[in-house]
Amino acid sequence: MSETRSDGELLRAVAADADRRAFEELYRRYAPWLRARLRGRCADLGVVDDVVQETFLAVWRGKARYREEGDVAGWLWRIGSRRLVDALRGDGARGRLRQALARFRHRDEVSAEERVLAGVEHGDLAGALVRLSPELRAVLQATVIDGLTTREAAVLLGIPPGTVKTRAMRARKQLREALA
Repeated sequence: MSETRSDGELLRAVAADADRRAFEELYRRYAPWLRARLRGRCADLGVVDDVVQETFLAVWRGKARYREEGDVAGWLWRIGSRRLVDALRGDGARGRLRQALARFRHRDEVSAEERVLAGVEHGDLAGALVRLSPELRAVLQATVIDGLTTREAAVLLGIPPGTVKTRAMRARKQLREALA
């Protein structure tokens, strides 16, 4: 009968001994969860699957080091979410090209969605968000866009829950002032 190893034990075995069984167990525990979380931020299943693979590949190759602070899920989420941003940035030029081609096809038709997005992209909200400090934007990203709880955001960002609350309040206040 095999004993179930803790996440920390699995990660130590992967890092120290390149233990394939430990890696496979870690993958089975967290890949479905990570895939589900990433799907909340990206509808392209191919990109999501690539990011999950890249995340675990970084763990296997030792490019991502767990420092035994916080929980493993939060650590994997940080790696995966950063890789997703990198993947989406790489798709940026292709996406802009597709949008430009779509506009040529329907030059006279502007959808309601395009008008709303243009207002957000070029309006006061976009400017107000850009003027927030990176720390405040990161808290808004985690709590508002990603829908994380204060505790989950704290794990993701590597800061105490009280700091998450304080930064969220400061961000909301600054946005209200900028948009008033």
